[in-house]
Amino acid sequence: MFTGCGTALVTPFRRDLSLDEGTLRKLVRRQIEAGIDFLVPCGTTGESPTLSRAEHLRVVEITLEEANGRVPVVAGAGGYHTQEVIDLARELEHMGVNGILSVTPYYNKPTQEGLYQHYKAIASATRLPIVVYSVQGRTGVNVEPSTLARLAQIGNIVAVKEASGNIGQMANVIYEVPSSFVVLSGDDAITIPLMALGGRGVISVVANQIPGEMTRLAQCCLRGDFEAARQIQRRYLPLMNINFVESNPIPVKAAMGLMGLLEPVFRLPMVPPAAASLAKIEKVLEASGLLGRVPVAG
Repeated sequence: MFTGCGTALVTPFRRDLSLDEGTLRKLVRRQIEAGIDFLVPCGTTGESPTLSRAEHLRVVEITLEEANGRVPVVAGAGGYHTQEVIDLARELEHMGVNGILSVTPYYNKPTQEGLYQHYKAIASATRLPIVVYSVQGRTGVNVEPSTLARLAQIGNIVAVKEASGNIGQMANVIYEVPSSFVVLSGDDAITIPLMALGGRGVISVVANQIPGEMTRLAQCCLRGDFEAARQIQRRYLPLMNINFVESNPIPVKAAMGLMGLLEPVFRLPMVPPAAASLAKIEKVLEASGLLGRVPVAG
């Protein structure tokens, strides 16, 4: 279910900072029409910490409606407070999502035993498949390979989004966990090396802009056609990199605004990119042939 390319969907807002439901529907349809393998609404790329509970559930509801069973929907449900994550996971299960992506607690820096107990408690409270999200650079805590090996013994903890950026750690994760446990890249630019090691795909930021191309890259890797995957990577590596010229999701939303896909509106503490960054983003989009694309209608 969680192999290939899944898009960490951005959340579009109107100028008055309200949820832009119409644009969200268009973005989800665009993803599905491009052949995306699965969708991930309300992750941190979706600015989920700034969404109210009602908004969070509404974004997921719209994604489910538009997907209509055609692709799996893995909804974000993670954070600092274990019981709140459990409550949200139960609501998402009732809505019919196919799984949850659960980022590690941030700021409080739990021990490895604390991380294990956190995910064990979530897994005990829901039947949903759980994708652990390890991103030390944003949360301050790393999920060690030995901890993932323990978590992989829990029946409904089925995958990890590995965003440490450390290829050595990724190799150790794949070595430690059972072959049935899915390891996904959390960084677009290192999807190929992770999949060459035995990873099964990516939860992607750049797929917001190029869903078809990123899906083809992941599918090429799954088939073992790494030369074809490298050709896609060569063309779009500057785009993958520019998406992090400032904190995610600032650059990707700014780029999507330039592409005509959404109104580039952010909720504080996210703000629009600096003028110099925006100029760099526009230059990369132009070089990638993305500025002239016409958004999917309707």
